[in-house]
Amino acid sequence: MVPEINGKETKKSKLIANPNCTTAIGLMALWPLIQKFGCKRVIMSTYQAASGAGQPGMDELKDGTKVWLEGGSPENKTFAYPLPFNVIPQIDKFQDNGYTKEEMKVTWETRKICGLPDDFPVSCSAVRIPTIRAHSEVIIMETEKPVDIAEARKVLDAASGVKLVDDTANLKYPMPLTATGQYDVEVGRLRKSLVFGDYGIEFFVSGDQLLRGAALNAVLVGEEMVNNGALKSKAKA
Repeated sequence: MVPEINGKETKKSKLIANPNCTTAIGLMALWPLIQKFGCKRVIMSTYQAASGAGQPGMDELKDGTKVWLEGGSPENKTFAYPLPFNVIPQIDKFQDNGYTKEEMKVTWETRKICGLPDDFPVSCSAVRIPTIRAHSEVIIMETEKPVDIAEARKVLDAASGVKLVDDTANLKYPMPLTATGQYDVEVGRLRKSLVFGDYGIEFFVSGDQLLRGAALNAVLVGEEMVNNGALKSKAKA
């Protein structure tokens, strides 16, 4: 569940699952655009920080970077290969279809949270990168309606939980550096897709997955449940 998207579902159950952190971050930007322009398909590429693997992942990156800078060979226990000054195109185990479980989570959860058909085309490639915190994503949408980039900016600027950072003339765009520690997901680099033309949009997202993709989202789910009465009897007890 992402409360801003499908919070009403809390009325149906007291057992609610937090989504995959990558999915939660991407959908904060994707959902307002789906509502405005409709959507035929989504292609996503992710750039995921070491913190996605918890404290051991962050420690391994920090320690390994120090070893590398001192001329040594970093060890890897958390990741499949040393992460310092490297990218690893694998997060979680590979599935029979060639995608990893992390990539398939994005497909499954995007469909579920947004109320899309079970066969709705969503594809993801997930890559681990040597940053400490905050995941980033390139998202490409094929839309049902023609895209107006100015309107897209207005929609995102007005969306709850989203911060529009889209001023390329002044080199302003989303980055892990600026998204870290922020509740809102940064969205920028909005442009019409060269592949889908007027019926496509591409953009870049950065969000603190320890907040929007984990702890903060869980708190917001709890608040949603209290507000709609789902936790009323429990609160009294």
